[in-house]
Amino acid sequence: MQKKLAELYKQACEVELQAFKPGNVSVYADGHDMTVEDFRISYKVSAEPITNPDYTLGEKIFYAVKATRDAVACNTNLGIVLLCAPLLQAVQTLDGEIPFRLAVADILGKTTIDDADWAFKAIALAAPGGLGDAEQQDVHEKPDITLTEAMVLAGKKDRIALQYATNYKDIFDFSVLRYNTALSRWGYQNWAAASVYAGLLQQFPDSHIERKFGNKHTRMVTASMAMIDQELSKADRPEQLEDMLYRIDAEFKSAGVNPGTTADMTVATVLVANLDQLGR
Repeated sequence: MQKKLAELYKQACEVELQAFKPGNVSVYADGHDMTVEDFRISYKVSAEPITNPDYTLGEKIFYAVKATRDAVACNTNLGIVLLCAPLLQAVQTLDGEIPFRLAVADILGKTTIDDADWAFKAIALAAPGGLGDAEQQDVHEKPDITLTEAMVLAGKKDRIALQYATNYKDIFDFSVLRYNTALSRWGYQNWAAASVYAGLLQQFPDSHIERKFGNKHTRMVTASMAMIDQELSKADRPEQLEDMLYRIDAEFKSAGVNPGTTADMTVATVLVANLDQLGR
């Protein structure tokens, strides 16, 4: 089971890299001092610890982030690991009778202070810009609440943390449906993932951008994604939009805009779709 889950995790990460995501790193364009190879190395080295059945949820998060940090010396996948670890944990504890979404809720409802301690150490190790320092439950201090409770506090400012607080509502109720619809229509996982990215980004401000710039670029990003989403909705061959996507990608990157949170949620969306297929 671990080997299969590790493959599904790596596949979800690779699909996201194959998706044209303006502003973010993909096979179409590197950016923000990171390369596609950095991300590929990251998912390869983190796959074993994040699926290790002998690890607790918190240990999965810490050792996956540590393996990444040791391999690439930068924060490529903290958000991915935080999102994917509970999903993989849910599959590993699923008894076959509980729907996957309820199994995820069960995992989130049973997180511990120890899980929070391991996750705080992972966040401090990854050292993401603008994340971790807080008046309550600062990651550089020992937690006294569970991981989910800590995420509820952080969810006011961070969309990844919000998934813990809402049992992945954005993903289960919005992005997986969009992904499956686009996949049925075009038959390509990478373009289905691109549709998810555009859809999420026009719906919700990206936490990574907001931490860095506030709402300075929110209107520009939302308008650009709405345009992409509209064109995708009309396209029988989405690759015909590549010129427009390259232009917007250049605009975003020249402004330092990186929708990293949305890219992380795209990985989690593909993983949920993969895990759902595994369950069926």
